[in-house]
Amino acid sequence: MSGFWRNWLMAWCGSVVLFGAVLVGGGFEATSGPVRLIFGFLDGPMPLDLNAQMRFSLALMGAVSIGWAVTAAGMIQAGLLLGERGRPVWLWLTAGVLTWFIIDTPMSIATGYGLNALPNLFLLVTFLLPILRSGVLRAPRHGEAGDPKG
Repeated sequence: MSGFWRNWLMAWCGSVVLFGAVLVGGGFEATSGPVRLIFGFLDGPMPLDLNAQMRFSLALMGAVSIGWAVTAAGMIQAGLLLGERGRPVWLWLTAGVLTWFIIDTPMSIATGYGLNALPNLFLLVTFLLPILRSGVLRAPRHGEAGDPKG
């Protein structure tokens, strides 16, 4: 994978960390402004009630998002270190991102936050672009380095 795509994926992970931090900020009134902006953009059911349960959920989802991004960054590093033998790492990471997208997007729509499909699609495309362009998912041909039979 070229340095460009490697940096792209690290920036992608960084953006997920930043989003997670915004969600964690929703756990407190003093730092909930960015979360309120996001909910306003998503045009879901209003008024937005940041009660104790919602604040807990936001903080928890923020922590999960940050953990997910740190895990993805580690998997990316592992895939890079393994080189051609790293294909399973890239497959599992891609499966995780697709699983998130397949669950999160319909649930967003079903709960009245259909506009969340747009940032979800953006996040998916900006992940898949370097994965597909770099060729890390391609299986090695028989006899090539990385081919277990070769």
